[in-house]
Amino acid sequence: MKVAIFFGSKSDTETMKKASSVLADFGVDYRAFILSAHRSGDLLKQQLIEIENDGCEVIIAGAGLAAHLPGVIASHSVLPVIGVPLECITNGSNGLAGVDALYSIVQMPKQIPVATVGINNAANAAYLAVEILAVKYPELRTKLKDFRKKLAQEAAENGGMGVTL
Repeated sequence: MKVAIFFGSKSDTETMKKASSVLADFGVDYRAFILSAHRSGDLLKQQLIEIENDGCEVIIAGAGLAAHLPGVIASHSVLPVIGVPLECITNGSNGLAGVDALYSIVQMPKQIPVATVGINNAANAAYLAVEILAVKYPELRTKLKDFRKKLAQEAAENGGMGVTL
């Protein structure tokens, strides 16, 4: 396993699946865990020790509301942590539409950083994890370069060179 995906609630599964899909497309091994920084703190710390012992190299952590999970993980690990602020819908209300989580993750105190992607953008967290891993793994770097070439080709085919309206 190269990447661990953490999120605090089962209700976040569909959003966080976007990260696992990207990692699978690049052939990156991952495991996912539903653990809350607040409700299962000791279990979270134990799991972080286990994933580090298993060779994990990057952590993706999704959280909503006060979004403590990415920061708590970063405080217990020296691995790169990528935070995914999640829009949290509770009791029929969407609260602050994920802006609260975004601010919470992006405003980490000095010395314990957490990289942060856009609200609900678990896919971008996975792309960033692939970029981080590509520094070490040449075969992954090649896949990433090929992926970027494909994106450029698709843009050109879809009018990137100019269109007639």
